[in-house]
Amino acid sequence: MGERPTLLLSPGTDGVGGADPGATIEEVGGQVGDELFEILAPTVTGLGLELVDLELRTGLLRVVVDRPGGADLDAISAVTRAVSDQLDRHDPFPGHRYTLEVSSPGVERPLRTPAQFARAVGEKVTVRTVAGGQGERRVQGTLSAVDDEGIVLTDDDLPGGGRRLAFDEIERARTVFEWGGTPRPAGARRKGSARRRADTGASGGDMERITTA
Repeated sequence: MGERPTLLLSPGTDGVGGADPGATIEEVGGQVGDELFEILAPTVTGLGLELVDLELRTGLLRVVVDRPGGADLDAISAVTRAVSDQLDRHDPFPGHRYTLEVSSPGVERPLRTPAQFARAVGEKVTVRTVAGGQGERRVQGTLSAVDDEGIVLTDDDLPGGGRRLAFDEIERARTVFEWGGTPRPAGARRKGSARRRADTGASGGDMERITTA
């Protein structure tokens, strides 16, 4: 296939949550990430998909979507158009050029909501906790239990064989891909084929990008 299409859009004039147009991109990202998730989730749901994760980085808004059976390129393209329309009205980076990247999760899935954690019970996950908490900030183990308050990770390397984390202690979390119980060979592909390389993200999921003007 050819190069991934890049479309030029005019960003909206109103920032999410009234963000200060003079703020740095990092400051804006910290202010609006959760609010933007709430704005975009109904749009994605209306297309029959789930908004799995949203990540703001310098010059990049990454949106991860999924559905049972996986999100193909047609579904990702539809989400890209719908999300970009919303961003014309709710600009996450007022006054800045940025790239919108919409992708499927690939084999390592972000975990953000209690429902997503519940579906991952029995899988190995890695968690980064919020700053200022007790214990190591990076925790990895098998997700053995989930309830309304938080999760339980179990692993022989954890003190006492396990650790409980409340949801408000979790900064980021994702499943961990294990290549047949041994390290993944260098250069091995996780998903897709050589013919679709141009449309496959680093995590293995299909992807489409749009760069604003």
